[in-house]
Amino acid sequence: MSDTCVSHNTRQDIEARAQGQRGCVVVPYPDPRAGQRTSRLSPDQAANVMYRAQLVDVEDEENLYYPFASKIEWEVARWAKLRGSSSTAFTDLLSIDGVSERLGLSFKNANELNKLIDHELPTGRPKFKREQVIVAGESFDVYYRDIIECVKSLYGDPDFARYLTFSPERHYADDDETVRLFHDMHTGKWWWETQKKLDAQQPGGTIVPIIISSDKTQVTMFCNKTAYPVYLTIGNIPKELRRKPSSGSHVLLAYLPTSRLEHITNKASRRRAIANLYHACLRRVLAPLIPAGTEGISMRSGDGARRRCHPIFASFIGDYPEQLLTTGVKFGECPKCDVNAKDTGSNTTQFHLRKLSEVLDALAAFDDGNLAFVRACAAAGIKPIIHPFWEDLPFANIFRAITPDIDARCRRLPPNHHIRLFTKGITCLSRVSGTEHAQICRFILGIIIDIRLPNNLNAGRLLRAVRGLLDFLYLAQYPCHSSETLHSLDEALDLFHQNKDIFIQLGIRNNFNLPKLHAGRHYHLMITLFGTTDNYNTEYTERLHIDLAKDAYRATNHKDEFIQMTRWLERKEKILRHQKFVSWCLAGEQVMTKHPTVKAVSFQKMVEDYGATHFHEALAHYIVHKRRGDHSVPLRDRELDLLAGDIHFPFNRLPVFHKIKWCSIDTGGVTKGHVTLDSVHAKPQQKLGSRLIHRCSDTAFVRLGEDSVTNDLKGFSVGQVRVIFSLPQKSLQVLFPPTVNIPPHLAYIEWFTPFPSAPDRNNGLYKLSRLMRGGDRVSSIVPFGDSAPREWTSETVLEDCNVFWVNSYIDRYTFSIFR
Repeated sequence: MSDTCVSHNTRQDIEARAQGQRGCVVVPYPDPRAGQRTSRLSPDQAANVMYRAQLVDVEDEENLYYPFASKIEWEVARWAKLRGSSSTAFTDLLSIDGVSERLGLSFKNANELNKLIDHELPTGRPKFKREQVIVAGESFDVYYRDIIECVKSLYGDPDFARYLTFSPERHYADDDETVRLFHDMHTGKWWWETQKKLDAQQPGGTIVPIIISSDKTQVTMFCNKTAYPVYLTIGNIPKELRRKPSSGSHVLLAYLPTSRLEHITNKASRRRAIANLYHACLRRVLAPLIPAGTEGISMRSGDGARRRCHPIFASFIGDYPEQLLTTGVKFGECPKCDVNAKDTGSNTTQFHLRKLSEVLDALAAFDDGNLAFVRACAAAGIKPIIHPFWEDLPFANIFRAITPDIDARCRRLPPNHHIRLFTKGITCLSRVSGTEHAQICRFILGIIIDIRLPNNLNAGRLLRAVRGLLDFLYLAQYPCHSSETLHSLDEALDLFHQNKDIFIQLGIRNNFNLPKLHAGRHYHLMITLFGTTDNYNTEYTERLHIDLAKDAYRATNHKDEFIQMTRWLERKEKILRHQKFVSWCLAGEQVMTKHPTVKAVSFQKMVEDYGATHFHEALAHYIVHKRRGDHSVPLRDRELDLLAGDIHFPFNRLPVFHKIKWCSIDTGGVTKGHVTLDSVHAKPQQKLGSRLIHRCSDTAFVRLGEDSVTNDLKGFSVGQVRVIFSLPQKSLQVLFPPTVNIPPHLAYIEWFTPFPSAPDRNNGLYKLSRLMRGGDRVSSIVPFGDSAPREWTSETVLEDCNVFWVNSYIDRYTFSIFR
């Protein structure tokens, strides 16, 4: 077997092992005392039981919604605080004559509801406090919470109790323990190494990795009103929960001052004062971690078990400006290593992580006078920051803790679940968001495949450069890595650097001395230390801004807003905590059944409107094959046609589905609800007035053979889905023997040619065309598993074009198949 085949099969195996679908070898930490309980599991100390005990004067044991008088009162209160309009609008609603009485509410306005929440509901998370921090003789307000109490609230959340990790592990893909796997934080090297350092001082402790993120954000569309939130989460919570803001796995820890210090006219002095203000505030907020990280504190998880926990600063998440502000490194340089700013565009220049000991020695020179301090910091490669927040944090290394931050043809792409159509092209985009960047990555290679470059420059180099960068971006998003996939990550970055000069020759750039590009060289190390990149993605912070900063600001009257914002958040958190308690008491869930989009579609309509030209023949062939079962002798085409001609359908109409979705299945039971991974549309053409709306028939990968489980390309083919339908239950007894099981959903597919033996050398994509026989498109019925010329348009391109490139960048799963 070739090395390439082994590499491909190994890659396909990794995600399945990480998600529990296949076994992986787990090597526990050698000292069994690490992460052990210090007291027995006590059911009466479980979080929800203790929450019930905190409810004031529980007079009615049968009222699960106390302190709310009834279910409807609780639902109204929850709606008002989580989904409702402003307090004024809510008061106006309740003031309508008869509304409050008919609903049976004990509160008549928003103020009365707020008092009920403030005085009757237990405090799930600590309250905010306001303190003044003095920098350069000026005082600034910082709103923050006790970080230890915030950590306890996350660690003790009953929803997380089943999933918390308490000790490091090493995961391997093979029994010989040669292929190391990295995914969640406890599988990285940082936790293992830090546990060893902690055990040397106090054996038997449980590390609680502290993950901090910060990012200044604008809370209004106009007036430039900003907030500076700081968020906290812990690495004991699985990344599947941490990457979902709705899970409540992040806590708003503080609002930092947003002053620009414009009264300081000297720009260098102003920048230095802003940096010192930032560090002074965070130092105040994170100070309790110093004794707690060293000595440990007793903490109770949601199931009532106690452990001696050591909250240790592990990771800082922020964009490049935040990284510079945090580390004190100058603009244009790497916040992690000592590479020269003019060499950040090189993929071969040697570098070393900045030495924390040298930086700490420079910071200690502050007591020797200002001039000596400035010179010492300059020699160490940082700005003269007075006592940065990370200076005294135990077991912390800020330079390791910093994690990397990750045209006309666009109007004529065929629609797809994962593809956004930029109907005006992409050249008109002025401010491209992170989401739009990700959407463009999914099709950019396909639209430059046959581009003609000026001066007869080699287009192959452009394709290889773009392909290398795209491969790197997609590999970096893997939810599980091994030593082999990390090698592929490095190879993809090398491919880009080997061909990047084409952009200079085209006049697009003068050089590639970009710190963010250089950060790609640190991905390999960061993944081995802290797990895969979805442990520390800046996208999560950006999403938290909406829930915890922008929505909070909109709920204020814009005067003394931070006092109102913190109070609004405290009330929202109390409602969310009470919601968990009520759900625990009820412990019930209902799932609705699915119905077809159209209950009865005639065969003629399937041909005319859905484009299923040979539906009748294909369904007859499918029935013949299912009747024969696992017959060892295949039928010839003539024999198959003769048998199919004897099939008589007990129906002439079928129920049809216009959309089918694939949802995520969490084998570990970590996440709740469903996440749509992909979907296929098969919609008919229809008239809207005088306008004809073209049919939508998506393409899809079809697994060859119902029992096939391989992820190799040989196990797939590409087809265009024309109709998704079901056979009536009553007709199954007439058409099939009782031993034959028919899937609930079937699809009429038009096929494309098989995958060639190798992709294109430059772009790495596979070239396909329509599969034809006798001038007609080859089609068949397959089961669904239970688990740019100007005349082209997005709606008709699949009909008008004869040759296609298979897009391997649709999503991460598709990309992994083609690697």
